[in-house]
Amino acid sequence: MQIEKTKVVIASTLKPVDDTRMFEKFGVSLADTNKYEVFILGFPSRAPVACEGVTFLSLAPFRRLSLSRFSAAWKIFRMTLAIKPEILIFCTHELLLPAVLYKLILRKKILYDIRENYFRNVLFIPSFHFFLRPLLAVYIRTKEILLSPWVDHFILAEKGYEQELNFVKNKKTVLENKLKKPVSFESKKSIQDGLIHLLFSGTLAETTGVFEAIELSKKLHAAEPRIRLTIIGYCAQHRTLKKIRSILQQTDFIDLKGGDFLVPHHQILKEIQQADAGIISYPPNPSTRNSIPTKLFEYLGNSLPIFLVDHPAWTAYCNPYPACIPVDFKNIQVHEILSRFNTENFYRTRPTDIFWESEGLKLVRLLDQRLPIRKI
Repeated sequence: MQIEKTKVVIASTLKPVDDTRMFEKFGVSLADTNKYEVFILGFPSRAPVACEGVTFLSLAPFRRLSLSRFSAAWKIFRMTLAIKPEILIFCTHELLLPAVLYKLILRKKILYDIRENYFRNVLFIPSFHFFLRPLLAVYIRTKEILLSPWVDHFILAEKGYEQELNFVKNKKTVLENKLKKPVSFESKKSIQDGLIHLLFSGTLAETTGVFEAIELSKKLHAAEPRIRLTIIGYCAQHRTLKKIRSILQQTDFIDLKGGDFLVPHHQILKEIQQADAGIISYPPNPSTRNSIPTKLFEYLGNSLPIFLVDHPAWTAYCNPYPACIPVDFKNIQVHEILSRFNTENFYRTRPTDIFWESEGLKLVRLLDQRLPIRKI
């Protein structure tokens, strides 16, 4: 008996169509069941991407702060109307109103994948003018509260959002940004040059600690000249990128990959697999207080030792293996850090509860339960 595949659209305005969460986690998990026909709508990818059961539909490129960003949401709305999916999963507050309109017009189901607490992000991260931030934050939260009754279900990327986001009520499922399990736990490091390669990966911003990572590597390099640092990721703010490049012009042991463009995730994973240690150096900020950085799962899953900001919840996550050296970035103890790095027996126990596969099963069950597959 043949099973008619159910159409699912996964959409974002700013994330590329090959975004890790939209494609590698949500899209592949659903397509692999052979019950769902997946369409991913988003920003163009820098590299060709293809996957059986997944169709990629890209927007025309636009700058993050432009009128085209506003129109992108309504382009996705029109594309979704053309596809007519039974389920629309949208991954940004910018698609909240278009998604609700889609639901009202075609009577389909909509799921809001909340990847960030946008209210706190806008309020506490200096992406916008200081006086504009409270207005935007209140607008976003008001929109979420007023439109939440029409959302069929909320997917939360962080357990902490259950306490932060009251409007989700009991219509919620937590699907953390865990790592897709590597083929092997064995070291894949291919750089055999006698140097010590540190890595800072992901979003490059003051709020993610890129400058703290640079300062740490400079101090470690002064005491241990074999230290090298690779910075890989995307920087949305021009002034921040300019500052990073200015610092790098004065050093010969720090390498920047990306910066002004989105780096494909497989390239980031390759850097993780080749590094000797990763740096997670977020400064204290209410926007990340109850979050777990995605790269924490990525570093743990690849058995990468971590120089980790001394955030109790994050260090507690690493201690059972052990995987990290806690660092006070306001008072860096260089010789203690190097001594522990040289003598610590990292990953005596392999990490377990850090992989996406269990979250993927929860996603499939969620969609199966809310929309039974029709048989013909």
